Amino acid sequence: METTELKKQYQEEIVPALMKQFGYTSVMQVPKLQKIVLNQGLGDATADKKIVDSAIVEMTAIAGQKAVPTLSKKDIAGFRVRKKMPIGVCVTLRGARMYEFLERLIRVALPRIRDFRGIANKLDGRGNYTLGITEQIIFPEINIEQVSKISGMNITFVTSAQTDEEGFALLKAFGLPFKK
Repeated sequence: METTELKKQYQEEIVPALMKQFGYTSVMQVPKLQKIVLNQGLGDATADKKIVDSAIVEMTAIAGQKAVPTLSKKDIAGFRVRKKMPIGVCVTLRGARMYEFLERLIRVALPRIRDFRGIANKLDGRGNYTLGITEQIIFPEINIEQVSKISGMNITFVTSAQTDEEGFALLKAFGLPFKK
């Protein structure tokens, strides 16, 4: 499989820039993107099983990899949830598929968001970043006519960075449009 543009850019431009910025002595110290996790919680799935099936189809189209249903861990009577009931969908991307998805997200999907002014620049304290998206229809892979219910998702970028500053520099170098 050929390497994507972003992977080449990471190896040729981002690694040397981060080494210079943070004063790393070895290439192995430079933070890298380990995986991208797409999560979609489906609260209405307790009433209708078809919601989970359609969400799996949509997430598979977005990620380019089969989505798996996430199951509840315990009974919650107030929400009418039983143990091992499907309540969401998730996909974990690594390697070439991860870079391909990141490239599509930055170049195609994020610019399609209405009134887009950039994404929030708050990381989790360990150099990881979670981006919340309110509508799955920003991805061109989704046919708007076939969408039964507009739902959001979380996209988590897991990096090997030790601090938020390093993680932020890595994600900014990849081209994520953070707010000023």
